[in-house]
Amino acid sequence: MVSKLRKLYANKIHLIKMKNLLINSITKGKRKNGSSIILFGKCEYSIHKSAKINLNNGHLALNRYITKSDPFIGNIELYENAEVNVNQTFFIHSGCDVMVFKNAKLNLGGGYINRYAKIRCYSSITIGLGVAISENVSIWDSDAHAIIGKEHLLTQPIVIGNRVWIGTNVTILKGVIIGDGAIIAAGSVVTNNIPANCLAAGIPAKVIKENVEWK
Repeated sequence: MVSKLRKLYANKIHLIKMKNLLINSITKGKRKNGSSIILFGKCEYSIHKSAKINLNNGHLALNRYITKSDPFIGNIELYENAEVNVNQTFFIHSGCDVMVFKNAKLNLGGGYINRYAKIRCYSSITIGLGVAISENVSIWDSDAHAIIGKEHLLTQPIVIGNRVWIGTNVTILKGVIIGDGAIIAAGSVVTNNIPANCLAAGIPAKVIKENVEWK
């Protein structure tokens, strides 16, 4: 029984290694300083032949498990001419669902997003260095559907600064800039800019405290 389990585990590791080799070989983009795309567990992907993942000085880890028995399925989809740029190592944990649409750019600095992240990048989403983003966070830079007469407001870039801490169940919507060192409280919906080093909370999120620090 033990030998069978070991064999199954070895086969599973082998399949994961082959999957990682495949995604790195078929996906266009620059890989500097030994950087690579790393898939964990049950991570699916669909990457257009013109899409790119550029890694500067670290890895992009997708569907990374919290525990080895983590059963959640991850997904990443890159459409025509989509681009993902990673500065330092960035972890997107299990249950992630990342979609970068035609001609859009997802820029990741360094840090992590916990379980069940949902990212919809229609134009441009930028996330800085040293970020800590909790579970079940949604980041959308588009409404996906336009209000007649206001089509020009459909999609607007999102910028999340360096060392930003985002709590669980937060939603960040189009056109938002979150300043360096800011904290977004759990359950907030961010629809307006949040200054640096501020604590914001609520629906919609508003600044409730200034000059905050976190560790």
